[in-house]
Amino acid sequence: MEGWKVAMSAVLLCTVPSFALSAQDYRAQALRILKTVPLIDGHNDIPDAIRERGGLDSVDFAVLQPKLMTDILKLRAGAVGGQFWAAYVPVTTMDSGPHPAVYALEQIDLIKRLCARYPRDLAMAYSAADVERNFTAGKISCLIGIEGGHAIENSLGTLRMFAALGVRYITLTHWRSLSWATASTDTARRGLSAFGREVVHEMNRLGVLVDLSHVNDGTMSDALHTAHAPVMFSHSSARALTHHARDVPDSILRLVPANGGIVMVNFNPGFVSEGVRVYEDSLEGRARALRASGTDSTALRDSLKAWHVRAPKARLQQVADHIDYLRRVVGVDHVGLGSDFDGITEVPVGLEDVSKFPDLIAELLKRGWTEQDVRKVAGTNVLRVLRDAERVAAAGNAKARRTDAQR
Repeated sequence: MEGWKVAMSAVLLCTVPSFALSAQDYRAQALRILKTVPLIDGHNDIPDAIRERGGLDSVDFAVLQPKLMTDILKLRAGAVGGQFWAAYVPVTTMDSGPHPAVYALEQIDLIKRLCARYPRDLAMAYSAADVERNFTAGKISCLIGIEGGHAIENSLGTLRMFAALGVRYITLTHWRSLSWATASTDTARRGLSAFGREVVHEMNRLGVLVDLSHVNDGTMSDALHTAHAPVMFSHSSARALTHHARDVPDSILRLVPANGGIVMVNFNPGFVSEGVRVYEDSLEGRARALRASGTDSTALRDSLKAWHVRAPKARLQQVADHIDYLRRVVGVDHVGLGSDFDGITEVPVGLEDVSKFPDLIAELLKRGWTEQDVRKVAGTNVLRVLRDAERVAAAGNAKARRTDAQR
């Protein structure tokens, strides 16, 4: 009898098909899903990368650009459906050179001209409906986010004009604090000033998303308690996994669901790998010690290069760990992707450029994520955030018009 059972078990094992999927199967599934939902990345710095290379006439975005993480061929390979292009404004403009507002206008101009130059593949988007319309037409949506609140030069009028030009989010600070908002690099515990709260309210009224990447915890908290519309973290990860000030602590993450906002995971190795972060911090200390000892610049450069070669590498799976963690803490409705491609100098293994997004989606599927949840992280969450911000703006403006009519 026992021999019969063993024989039957062997037959069943041979005849029942295996449901284990290969990496290629998960990637194929990811690509199929991304044909049904626009994958929207919260932050890409290609405008500044193009500017640094001499402008649009110096970079043919329609052909492969080996030294860049982004071009149209890679975007198509990565099934990208929408991209927030960062109109990055260096904090040095606060001291010299073009005024911050002028620099921001030039970046906005570059983004619009980039989009117009390749109409077969790219189309401007100013609303969630625009993104969906472009996706249906087979085009990649170009959305604009200003990186650095110093661009408004303490002027709500300038903020309003940026909104009129189609800016859909503004990162309140970059790495330097402002008089009205505090950066993550600042040890001060202050958050938003009274004017900072005015900025948040005006952004809500205009339908411009408040981006809290780069700000300190106090500013994050103040903005979340001030805002009437969803906020976003356009390119930040979870501090519980990687103890970097640019990442978001659990105390702040727990405030996000009630606000309706979104945390879009950054791919910067030092933000997603604790090992990389610790190693990078140690490099700064070593460099300071060498300088203090009088080491000449050539020896210092050679030493740093050797240390970088030995540095640990972040991996795609660690980015997926942050996405998993955020799903547990804030819920799947509040998680997105914010790569920071072409604004970072190092990348996780497996996420070398924008063509690799399907591999990240495949990793989530491999971990048991449902297709519905994958669609949310890929794009429907940020579309919902855009719609909610548009609705808050429309309701506030309608109320203002009624008030004016009653006067």
